[in-house]
Amino acid sequence: MSAEMSTSEMVKQLRERTGAGMLDCKKALEANNNDIEKAIEDLRKKGLAAAAKKAGRIAAEGVVDSYIHGNGRIGVLVEVNVETDFAAQNETFRSFVKDIAMQIAASKPEYVTKEEVPEAVLEKEKEIIRAQSEKEGKPANVVEKMLAGRVEKFFKEVCLIEQPWIRDPSKTIRQLLTEKIAVIGENISIRRFVRFERGEGLARREENFAEEVNKQMQK
Repeated sequence: MSAEMSTSEMVKQLRERTGAGMLDCKKALEANNNDIEKAIEDLRKKGLAAAAKKAGRIAAEGVVDSYIHGNGRIGVLVEVNVETDFAAQNETFRSFVKDIAMQIAASKPEYVTKEEVPEAVLEKEKEIIRAQSEKEGKPANVVEKMLAGRVEKFFKEVCLIEQPWIRDPSKTIRQLLTEKIAVIGENISIRRFVRFERGEGLARREENFAEEVNKQMQK
């Protein structure tokens, strides 16, 4: 970093890279002798601790982004909200939104969160799980114990926020979201999405879209 760069210029650069507030950026620079990389690390550590508190705040700004895969075979529109228009322009936020769109394309979620799953859909899934377990000859008390685990597995399949992230399956989209809230310093909300697949519902050969999309993301 050039010694000639002014404090205001460093604060501006730090805000652009992290989305953190001006005062927080200034304090982080002061605490780290104007070392921007160390200031970024400091802001992220503090941000993770505060991310849960930010999760309840209203996020009404943001973007609607799209992702088209495989020469028009799959299309996704997703709305992701954040608290301020400034943060909505942040490169980290924009990259996160693009990752979410690609996740939807690859993993075919049906809902954003567990809370969005209709009660009727959940009850029907429970009935199917019970029937499968009983067919396997499991006693009733064991079936009920198994039910909770299989319901959670169902949520991980159909709820975006519970799915393993296709870039790094060791973390869920919920964990990724929390990390980005910490980095940007504002609440982020994945509000809604729609996914289109060419020929959906028609008979056609099986294709591994998750693998295809993941390869595209590595480019």
